[in-house]
Amino acid sequence: MTATVVGPEVSESFPAIGTTATVVVTDGAALRTAVAMLRAELDELDRSCSRFRVDSEIRGVERRAGTAVPVGDTLALHLDAALRAASLTDGLLDPTVGTCMDALGYDRDIADVADSDTAAAPVPAPGWWRVGWNVTDRTVLVPRGTGIDLGSTAKALAADRSAAAIADRTGCGVLVSLGGDVAVAGPPPATGWRIRIGEDHAARGPGPVVAIASGGLATSGTTRRRWRRGDLRCHHIVDPRTGLPTAGGWRTVSVAARTCLEANTAATAAIVAGHEGCHWLSQANLPARLVADDGQLVVLGGWPADLDAR
Repeated sequence: MTATVVGPEVSESFPAIGTTATVVVTDGAALRTAVAMLRAELDELDRSCSRFRVDSEIRGVERRAGTAVPVGDTLALHLDAALRAASLTDGLLDPTVGTCMDALGYDRDIADVADSDTAAAPVPAPGWWRVGWNVTDRTVLVPRGTGIDLGSTAKALAADRSAAAIADRTGCGVLVSLGGDVAVAGPPPATGWRIRIGEDHAARGPGPVVAIASGGLATSGTTRRRWRRGDLRCHHIVDPRTGLPTAGGWRTVSVAARTCLEANTAATAAIVAGHEGCHWLSQANLPARLVADDGQLVVLGGWPADLDAR
């Protein structure tokens, strides 16, 4: 899922971390610096947090399961964010869902995941509370047999960090989009950042357009990253309680919040919560747009009216 900027600002996109990364700036002279900074942030994220790289830091931690392992700055930030999100959502987001993903066959980059006639044997997530995270000395203990997946929070946090750092360096307005995770920082365009919401990672075709001036916007959904295991139709949002792909009735959920991390946490939690997702978002008092599997639209919390994209 993603959002596309609608406006005259200068941008550049490139493939990264299994999705499309886009940086947009209000000053064209800052674009080269912005792209270099975003690439550096995503390279470090990949080295630290990718569950698809045998040489990533998180895979090294898993290989030392049962032992408290000191971690670097980047992994520490992302572990802390993932475990905070798990706590805030009562486990609707759970970084130990990597165990579930592996059981469903999503154990490599999505481009390399093929359909299979072999039936999957889903397993529930071991549970985020079993991860021993010591924020003071930055050590983590992962239980044996547990796979860590930081995908529910890592892209959003990286978008927030990159947008803020680029705006601080260049002094101009900045938007960073990583798949469906959008963060903005610095002075916005005069009419705000006009963003088209889409269900495709390239946001092709028509879609609603909204405007934000600060914070973040995230869209989570089940229409992309799909594969088959036997008779089970799989996608990348899994219910940690069952180990099965979510089937709660929402096709996409978009949320606006103070940060992209907060927006993405809420959007993904709402999809996992299913029909309780509306209540969950209402309690959080966040602007949201939910699209049901049958196309029915629900808006909450003062979600802004769609703007003319012209």
